[in-house]
Amino acid sequence: MSLIPAFKIGLWNAWILTLYLPLHPLIMMLIVKDVMKKMKSPTHGKNEKLIFICQTTIFFGLFIYSIFLPLQLGTVWFYVGLVMCILGVITWTVAMINIRNIPVGEAWTKGFYRYSRHPMVLSSFFVFIGAGVASASWVFLLFAIVFIILSNVSVTTEERFCLERYGTGYREYMNRTPKWIGMPKSEK
Repeated sequence: MSLIPAFKIGLWNAWILTLYLPLHPLIMMLIVKDVMKKMKSPTHGKNEKLIFICQTTIFFGLFIYSIFLPLQLGTVWFYVGLVMCILGVITWTVAMINIRNIPVGEAWTKGFYRYSRHPMVLSSFFVFIGAGVASASWVFLLFAIVFIILSNVSVTTEERFCLERYGTGYREYMNRTPKWIGMPKSEK
């Protein structure tokens, strides 16, 4: 793994593994448009806005960097990273199907949402870490980890919004469902 790998634009660069991420909102609008029309965005405080801006900047920065970052084809790094990226895409796809099957206006607590309160964000973790490993880039991995840390902070805004909107039912969901991934606690 090199600190700064060669920069070159090419078909077999890390962008191919991260392509769905910047297209995520568009894909979501097409698949679950009725849900998206009725969704309201959470309000951000001053610090939360700053974190959101930093997180979004790193998100798009990682994608732009991936355009110039060659994959380490044929290496163990590539195959391990590819598996992680595929896991991320599967996680995101399952979450999208779950959202599609939840009635509009109801909290997203079914399907994969039983095992993770934020499976779509979790999927981006898998993809960014996987792309960093597949390209064997420490720099990419470092920025992916910063993105993950900022995401961990920023999802609290979303959870606060859901608590205000869905009340104690959402609090119970938060108490039994892991923030990122795991087995849900039994309902009592």
